[in-house]
Amino acid sequence: MPNSGERSRDERGIAAELDALVRDAAVRPGAIAGLLDALPAELRTSVVRALSRTAQRTLYEKVRDFAPVELRELVPHDRRELETVRHLGRNTLPVFTLFEKRFCRLPGASPESPDALAGFNFQALSGITGPGYFMAVADPTRPEVLVDYRRLPPVRPADWPVIRSNESGLARFVYGFMVDRLRRVSRDVTVGSAARNGRELGSYFVLSRED
Repeated sequence: MPNSGERSRDERGIAAELDALVRDAAVRPGAIAGLLDALPAELRTSVVRALSRTAQRTLYEKVRDFAPVELRELVPHDRRELETVRHLGRNTLPVFTLFEKRFCRLPGASPESPDALAGFNFQALSGITGPGYFMAVADPTRPEVLVDYRRLPPVRPADWPVIRSNESGLARFVYGFMVDRLRRVSRDVTVGSAARNGRELGSYFVLSRED
């Protein structure tokens, strides 16, 4: 079994390989997906969270029309109603860089074809900014998922924070009137872009689903 130093070297090497694949205009998205799909979950998350701002922006454009994102993949069909599924991420903001989006399937929803998922953002200052609740829905015009902070879930898991509006207090400046767009990178990785009032903000993030 490799020691921690060997694991760190492997991680740095794979992160550099991923960064090079993203930046190389000749590399197709399938090659990136193949690399990520072959990694164990913890390593996959580590190398995805190492992607720079430039790499995240480039990746978002590279995977346009690559493969569909489906709600049933964000929360797999074998998960129970209101069971939390964590997607660990990194964004291009100057603060709150490491974060999670936590999703669940609502009571009564079809495990194979839910109409929507509930979720919220988890990060170090959630107690100040608010949890950033949202509803995730399929985009009716593109094979992508919209994370809509304008819509609040009707219910939540018992261990999630109290549902709060995103249009009052500090939450208004962080999540207010926001809609994120998710695109497929690999089986368990998505990349997103944020928009407010329909205007792209030039803010990107990557997510790796925890097994």
